[in-house]
Amino acid sequence: AGAGAGPALRSYPHSAVLDGEGAYRLRWGRRGSALAFRLEVRTRGYVGFGLSASGGMASADIVVGGVERGQPYLQDYFTDENRVLKKDPQQDYHLEYAMENSTHTILAFSRELHTCDTNDKSITESTVRVIWAYHHKDMGEAGQNYHGSNRGTKSLRLLNPEREEISSASLPYFDLTNKDVPVPDKDTTYWCQMFKIPIQHEKHHVTKVEPLIQKGHENLVHHILLYQCSSNLNDSVLDYGHECYHPNMPDSFLTCETVIFAWAIGGEGFTYPPHVGLSIGTAADPLFVLMEVHYDNPSYTEGLIDNSGLRLIYTPVLRKYDAGVIEAGLWVSLFHNIPPGMPEFVSEGHCTLECLEEALGAERPAGIQVFAVLLHAHLAGRAIRMRHFHNGEEQKLLAYDDEFDFNFQEFQYLKEERTILPGDNLITECHYSTVDRIRMTWGGLSTRNEMCLSYLLYYPRINLTRCASIPDIMEQLQFIGVKEIYRPVRTWPFIIKSPKQYKNLSFMDAMNKFKWSRSEGLSYNQLVLKLPVNVRCSKTDNAEWSIQGMTALPPEIERPYKTEPVICSSSSSSCLSCNLFLTLFVVHITASTIGNTGPLV
Repeated sequence: AGAGAGPALRSYPHSAVLDGEGAYRLRWGRRGSALAFRLEVRTRGYVGFGLSASGGMASADIVVGGVERGQPYLQDYFTDENRVLKKDPQQDYHLEYAMENSTHTILAFSRELHTCDTNDKSITESTVRVIWAYHHKDMGEAGQNYHGSNRGTKSLRLLNPEREEISSASLPYFDLTNKDVPVPDKDTTYWCQMFKIPIQHEKHHVTKVEPLIQKGHENLVHHILLYQCSSNLNDSVLDYGHECYHPNMPDSFLTCETVIFAWAIGGEGFTYPPHVGLSIGTAADPLFVLMEVHYDNPSYTEGLIDNSGLRLIYTPVLRKYDAGVIEAGLWVSLFHNIPPGMPEFVSEGHCTLECLEEALGAERPAGIQVFAVLLHAHLAGRAIRMRHFHNGEEQKLLAYDDEFDFNFQEFQYLKEERTILPGDNLITECHYSTVDRIRMTWGGLSTRNEMCLSYLLYYPRINLTRCASIPDIMEQLQFIGVKEIYRPVRTWPFIIKSPKQYKNLSFMDAMNKFKWSRSEGLSYNQLVLKLPVNVRCSKTDNAEWSIQGMTALPPEIERPYKTEPVICSSSSSSCLSCNLFLTLFVVHITASTIGNTGPLV
């Protein structure tokens, strides 16, 4: 097997187990303008792999391969909107290596990121919904075998830059884990638990955060978010966990707003750059944190008890810079709203020039360095972009995800650190679809409410935790014909006085009563994007910069953002390293020799 080992494993620096049993492992790595893949699957039949916009079989870009009677095969397919599998006339997946032994099939192949083929999906820095399947028979034996339960989907970021892995084996750590949480027998549960950081007397740096998922619960624990809470709490908040976003959840949970870590199913954890760490142990550092765990239980399994959580690895050897987090975008409130029945609606949150001018001017005139970004919306979110302007000139996007998946939220490392200077401004642009909704969608904490936020990880840490905006509500209400509200405002949401059709309704009820059509929704969208905004510019523990509460006009910008044209490479012009591995090694290893080949998965 030695000569036929194919490309070395180091050619595939990233890997993910795609199923819950560990039967299907994907490895991948960037190779110039192409991506190299290696599939290691516990089957002697065919293996299917694909890229899909929805995570389903419709309109997907698929490759199927295997080894049949000693002969390797790999075929590029696509499906139409009715999920019918068709052979792609332009074959863009190039087989480099194939092997079958007594238990597994291994396939290595490559594909250009952009192929000029309308049946292929371009591979970008956005989230990719990978679909997978396998069968115990080969394709030729029974045509397109139905793969039954051996199939699934997983969201990944295939173009995440590689991180330098610094060994943390000997470093101390502490765990934040749930204690025997009874997972309800319902589809989706968000469980929140407050913790106190145990390091309190001396400064240390957290260098890495890893998920600790209870064995067997790899498909149950869908994502974990860690929020920094107010330092003014006391230990009584630690006594018990509670369902998040619930009317009865403790008030202390509402003080936990800034995301300091995010992990999603398929993720490996987060490593800080070598010159930066998350400071713990001093008065300025997080003391109380809230861990939110999303449990996904679509089969309504009863009696599940979970003890998953996070491991924070830290060091007393301080790094050069403390990391900070800025929440930028739309301040979460009812002033952010989206009409029903809209295939596309765009909201913008402004981290204004005025806020950055004041905060950076006072604390860091030379600017801050952003090294990672988390883009955050809820279930109606379809795409998010973080736009960056310097002296009014638009820069390259700070971060983007044109295939946003609510269930796959992680910090994206920037390829190159980005300097944010006084006088810059940032716009978080969120695209939503509410076609399946009949009532207004409101800004709020619940997953059926919406958010439009970017969390910026940066250094050196300054006293700026939120740089956001709220659009003017009165002009929004004038759009639906509201003339007057009862003043002084004593109730929330406040009550409308006139005209008659809205009299004594809350503004939420009035917005829901309005007969929204798509053209009305479009006109409303154009109005909202031009409205004056109220500036939010916050320090730690809810202190404020003086600019907070000021009204500012959104900058004149090009809308929508014009994406850079993609340069594609057709299969014929560049079959990247095909020549390198043109000779396919098809190796049959008997069960008796498998011990010499090392683990396959």
